[in-house]
Amino acid sequence: MEDTRLSLDQVEELALQALLQAGATRAQAAPVARSTRLAERDGIRSHGLMYIPVYAEHLQCGKVLGTALPEVTQPRPAAIRVDAANGFAHAAIDAAWPLFDDTIRSQGLAAMAVRRSYNCGVLGHHAERLAASGLVGLCFINAPASIAPTGGHRPAIGTNPFALAVPDGAGGARLVIDQSASAIAKSEIILRARSGEALEPGWALDADGAPTLDPDAALGGSMVPAGGQKGFGTGLMVEILAAALTGGNLGIDASPFSGPKGGPPGTGQFFIGIDPGAFAAEAFAAAVSRLADTIQDQPGARLPGARRAANRHRTETEGVLVNAALMDRIKTA
Repeated sequence: MEDTRLSLDQVEELALQALLQAGATRAQAAPVARSTRLAERDGIRSHGLMYIPVYAEHLQCGKVLGTALPEVTQPRPAAIRVDAANGFAHAAIDAAWPLFDDTIRSQGLAAMAVRRSYNCGVLGHHAERLAASGLVGLCFINAPASIAPTGGHRPAIGTNPFALAVPDGAGGARLVIDQSASAIAKSEIILRARSGEALEPGWALDADGAPTLDPDAALGGSMVPAGGQKGFGTGLMVEILAAALTGGNLGIDASPFSGPKGGPPGTGQFFIGIDPGAFAAEAFAAAVSRLADTIQDQPGARLPGARRAANRHRTETEGVLVNAALMDRIKTA
């Protein structure tokens, strides 16, 4: 069987049909398929089609409820709560998005707390969605525990990414910061475990807290926080915002995002949207532009998100090359 080159429309349709076949309603599946398209578009393969067999497995074993109906409430003028009902995070976020957007514009800023949720794909895409409409987006998500505190060896928090996106004034994002608390994404550890390739030094610890280059030992141990205790502190901040503040499961109580064991993870997301016009108005755009130019004008330097933008341009023209084995896993999921 040969590798297949797909357009982004075909990527989205392939993902949609696999999720529907696995038991998701269209309301649950369509936002995930769209997220898959965006991940492949930006060259973030670990959150693209590679994840579809995992999603399908989790629909079939009940880790994700494919017929879930998210519930949206607004307990305070600038506060929105979403119960994802153990369905896909993407569908819960979409259900609240129009209210979230309206509230940001009427109040100047708003926060949206999502609980009983699941992996939401590329976090930066949600922040970028806000930036595309002229707003500043700041997003947080907690994940199953995989990072031990500095000096410890038992995982206490997840890779816990945060993302910031700033509007460019032309329907896009001037920059997108999207980073996790770990030295390397856990998806990279999983990929290397599958290929048998050794890890790089400084990425992971084994179950006894000793540094390891063995990806299987790393998956049974913990990730190393980026920047030592500073990275752990960043992850702890995200844990408090995305889990404790939303009512989602702490990472130590959440089931893994991979494998069939443990029931729904029940993690959380916390999104903050800010209308620059309510604060610095026109001065905001000028300040961001000057800051971005200062970075870009230096040879060899690039703005956060620039690599994704370059991948985006190439993929929209050339499409996506899908490995034959992955295509077979998707079609038989």
